[in-house]
Amino acid sequence: MHTLPDGTTLPHVGFGTYPLRGEEGITAMVSALEAGYRYLDTAVNYENEREVGEALRRSGLSRDEVLVATKIPGRAHARGPAIETLEQSLERLGLERVDVALVHWPNPSQGRYVEAVQALLECRDRGLVRWVGTSNYTRTHLQEVVEATGETPVLNQVECHPLFPQEDLLEVHRGLGVLTQAWSPLGKRQAQYDAEAVAGPAERLGVTPAQVILRWHLQRGVMPLPKSETPERQRANLDVLDLELTDQEVAAITALGRPDGRLFGGDPETHEEM
Repeated sequence: MHTLPDGTTLPHVGFGTYPLRGEEGITAMVSALEAGYRYLDTAVNYENEREVGEALRRSGLSRDEVLVATKIPGRAHARGPAIETLEQSLERLGLERVDVALVHWPNPSQGRYVEAVQALLECRDRGLVRWVGTSNYTRTHLQEVVEATGETPVLNQVECHPLFPQEDLLEVHRGLGVLTQAWSPLGKRQAQYDAEAVAGPAERLGVTPAQVILRWHLQRGVMPLPKSETPERQRANLDVLDLELTDQEVAAITALGRPDGRLFGGDPETHEEM
């Protein structure tokens, strides 16, 4: 489990919902909830908030059993649009409150990545959000938020996988008390399943390479958000609590990282999404 500053615990693994849409997407999300996932991660730009809300209702689980997170897009960074966008997200989700609201990308050329966080904090004070976080923020972005608001985002969701382990940013997060969430935690098309650093522990433990990578995240204090439409893989991705990698195995997987390891060059200093 991952503990927030207020003592609340989050599940060890969350469920990423991009790009699940339509009836097939709802079915996959319901399957994930039935498998035991209790954290659903969506975003305005995923265009599937309605599906997430519908999956939660069809699951039969009570609202208090599942944490729901969403993200506001770059086009809504100004205070008024940010608040309005979150209200619209709640309407699409069919919820009175979202558990976590994040700013999706800092979009530095706009210069409003602090204002967007301030708007979400205002939504929190109105009872529309439990916790406010960020996504793809750098050390500098986080420091500016803390200096301007006097508050630290509870989490920062960033690209993190064996080819891009984010060692420096994880250290920044630890110092600030920010939980690291990993999007694309397995590395998608660049998944290092055949690398000896991953395949070796998988053979030793009798598990899949994906389970080894997810366990690597957990042992580094990271909350991964894998996505799968396959019930068997959904269950396997959750079943990593009883695994244990050695310190040497963790270090070997981290050593797979490389400077050009990002999946699509999504450097938060230059990449922007509206």
